[in-house]
Amino acid sequence: MQFNQTDTDFINQKGLTLKKVEQQLELLKTGLPFINLERAATINDGIFQFSYERASELITSYDSKKEELDIVKFVPASGAATRMFKFLFEFLNAYNPKKQSINAYINKNKASELSLFFIGLEKLPFYKLVIQYLEENSKIDNKSSNDQKLFAFIEAVLGEDQLGFSDFPKGLLPFHRYKNHLASAFEEHLFEAALYAETKSKAVLHFTISDKHKVEFDEEFKRIQKIVEQKTNTIFDISFSYQKESTDTIAVTYKNEIVREDNGQLYFRPSGHGALLENLNALDGDIIFIKNIDNVVVYEYEIEVAKSKKMLAGLLIEIKEEAFKYAKNLDKKVLLDTDIVEIAEFLITKMNVVISPEFEKYSKQYQIEYLKSKLDRPIRICGMVQNEGEPGGGPFWVKDEGANLSLQIVESAQINKKSKIQKNILKKATHFNPVDLVCSIKNYKGEVYDLQKFVDPQTAFITMKTKVDKEIKALELPGLWNGSMSNWNTIFVEVPLVTFNPVKTVNDLLKSTHQVS
Repeated sequence: MQFNQTDTDFINQKGLTLKKVEQQLELLKTGLPFINLERAATINDGIFQFSYERASELITSYDSKKEELDIVKFVPASGAATRMFKFLFEFLNAYNPKKQSINAYINKNKASELSLFFIGLEKLPFYKLVIQYLEENSKIDNKSSNDQKLFAFIEAVLGEDQLGFSDFPKGLLPFHRYKNHLASAFEEHLFEAALYAETKSKAVLHFTISDKHKVEFDEEFKRIQKIVEQKTNTIFDISFSYQKESTDTIAVTYKNEIVREDNGQLYFRPSGHGALLENLNALDGDIIFIKNIDNVVVYEYEIEVAKSKKMLAGLLIEIKEEAFKYAKNLDKKVLLDTDIVEIAEFLITKMNVVISPEFEKYSKQYQIEYLKSKLDRPIRICGMVQNEGEPGGGPFWVKDEGANLSLQIVESAQINKKSKIQKNILKKATHFNPVDLVCSIKNYKGEVYDLQKFVDPQTAFITMKTKVDKEIKALELPGLWNGSMSNWNTIFVEVPLVTFNPVKTVNDLLKSTHQVS
C-alpha cells in the first residue's frame, strides 16, 4: 500500500516489522491523549520527606547490606554537546564584526546568555585549553582586540576544523577544572559511583552511548582508569550499549505523508530515552541507580550527593524486603483476613498504592489475586527536588481511563495546557523530577521482569521537528522514567537540591557545584 519492496526490506533490516511501522503511522495520524492530572504530588500526599534521623537510619542500613547485593549504575549518555552551545551558534551566524562591536550586539539582541558567557569566560573549565590552542595556532596575538579574541574563542570552541567541542558527546566534554587536570562528566560519574555503588571494592557502571563514540569513551576510560582506581581504591567494571535501531520511529509531514530521504529511502528517527528500556532490561542488578550523564558535581559536593543516593537505596531495600515477603506469602501461604488487611495497608501507607474502594467487597480469592497484581511489579524510588522553575517533568497523581489513581512523572508536553483545570494543577506542583532513580527490576524469586509489560503505550509523545527546514511530526516512545515505568510501583522522596546539577547550556558550568573552590 504505502510501502514498496525496498521499504519493506529496509524496515526488516532495522529490526522493525511492517506491522509496527503501520502502528506508528496510525498514532501519528490519530494523535495521542493528554495525561489526566488529578492533583500535584506534594509532601505527605505522594512525596515522602524524611527527618535527618530517618535518612541516617536508611543510609546506615544500606551500608550494612550493600556488600551482599549486585549493584549497577545506569547512565544514559548518548546526548551530544551541540545544544549546550545553541546561543553561541546563533551569535556566530548573526554577528558581523565589521558592522558592530560585541557589546552592541549583546545590547541590541538582549543576548543575556552571551553576556554571562563572556563575564564568566575565565571560569569555564576549558578556558586555558582554548587560549593555549589559539596562541599555538596564531589565532590571536598581542595586537588582537578584545572583540577579536572573544570571537576567535567561540570559533575555536565550535569550529569542526578547530577544537569542535559541540561535536563531542556530552559525557566527554571537559566539565570541571581541578588543580592539575580537567575532568569530564564520564570521569565524575566514576568517582561518584565509588562513593555509593561500590561493593567488595568494585563498582559496575553501564553507559548507553552512540555507537560512533564508542572508541572515544574507551580511550577516555583508558586515560583515567589507573588514576581513578588508585584514588578511590575501587576497580571499575564499565560496559556500554547503544540505542537499538529497532526502536527508531518513522516520521510524517504535518499532512501525515511519509517523510523520505532525497534518495527515496524511508526516514526514521531515534525515539527518545524511552528506547533505552531495552538496555535497562538487559541488566541483572539487585539495585540499579539511574542518573543522567550531565548531572554531576565537583568532588567537594559528591559526599552530599552520595548520602542522598544511599538514603534512596536504603529505602528501596527496606520496601523490597517487605514487598518480597508479602509476595511470597500471597503465593505460598494460607492467608487469614488479618494478613490480607496487613498487605493492603503496606501497599497504601508504604508504597502510595491506591487500592480500589470496592476491595472489601471482593471475594477472598479475588482479594489475593488483586494484591498479587499490585505487588508483583518492578519498584522505583524517585528523588524529587523542590521546584525552582527548572524545566523538566514533575510528580503528579494521575487518573487513567479506568479512573485508577497512581503516581507518575509527567512531562509538560503530556499536559493539556488549554484546559484551565489541568493548567492550574500544573501550577501547584511543588517539586520536579531530577532523574534520580533507584530501581529493583526483579521479583522475589530473583527473576528479571519483562519491563515492556509495564509500559503505558498511550504515553508516547508526538513532537514537531525540523528536517532540512521542513516541519515534520516525530513519534517518541513513552519516556524511560515517564510512561515506560507507568505501571511500576512508584515512591517519591524529597532530596536536596545539591543532587540536581544538569548542564543544559555551557553557562551551567559556571554554577558553584561545577566550580572547584
